[in-house]
Amino acid sequence: MYKQSSIHSSAGTSHGSSRSYLVGFLVSVLLTLVPFALVMFPSLPRTVTAWLVVALGAIQVIAHLKYFLHLDTAAEQRWNLIALVFSVVIILLLVGLSLWIMDNIHHNMLAH
Repeated sequence: MYKQSSIHSSAGTSHGSSRSYLVGFLVSVLLTLVPFALVMFPSLPRTVTAWLVVALGAIQVIAHLKYFLHLDTAAEQRWNLIALVFSVVIILLLVGLSLWIMDNIHHNMLAH
């Protein structure tokens, strides 16, 4: 009988099995081909296509975190998850506030 083996780190956390990597690969390929097909063979309005590509890209990021980086809500991964959430919040603040500042400057320059 086929036995799935996982590789464990020195901390005892699992690094996944061959099946886990294969599932992650197949999900990633699917999440790449669908947006590619949506763009190459347009059948939806452009804004819908753009939002679908963005949404599928976000889902692909989550799939990579789960299947390849093995980031989940397990107790061993808690600090890694907290660091990831903190990093995402900081990046969103930096990008969002920079865009807001540039938009504000643009509108003030046009007013004068």
